[in-house]
Amino acid sequence: MLDRLRKLLAGAPPEPGPLSPVTIGPIGRVRNRVKKTRPRGWESVTSEVVLKPELAEALLGLSDYSHLIVLTWLHAIPEDVRGSKLRLHPMDKPEYPLQGVLATRSQIRPNPIGCTVVQLLGIKGNVLKVRGLDAIDGTPVLDLKPYLPFYDGVADARVPEWVAGLRGGIRSKWGG
Repeated sequence: MLDRLRKLLAGAPPEPGPLSPVTIGPIGRVRNRVKKTRPRGWESVTSEVVLKPELAEALLGLSDYSHLIVLTWLHAIPEDVRGSKLRLHPMDKPEYPLQGVLATRSQIRPNPIGCTVVQLLGIKGNVLKVRGLDAIDGTPVLDLKPYLPFYDGVADARVPEWVAGLRGGIRSKWGG
């Protein structure tokens, strides 16, 4: 199957055309005590990621990792708010420069997909216990990926000057 996929991808790229809709379904849900969204303070929140029971076998080997990347669907963002601002001041603070929404970590995105690196505390059956997931109770989980420091951590990554000034706040959230 991989050989077939490689052959398909090795050919000339198709001409760009209209984008087809993407259909995706959750593989599980977040379970925790947080009922309302908040901008920060997630680093000490312990959550459970409860996967569909039939996916328990897909977790084989995941407990050997200390951290995971969790992709979520930010379901609490109303449809009329999603993508409603293409430019905004980060954290709604006018002292930060106006940015395109895709140059921020804002939840007001065209597709409200959350992406968070979390600490894996344990796995029991189809339930993962994690710390630092910035998602409220009931948030749909789209996917899980192991965090690979040599692949996912970029030591010489560049950020705008205004973001560098936030380092203290970002450090406490991301552990970086």
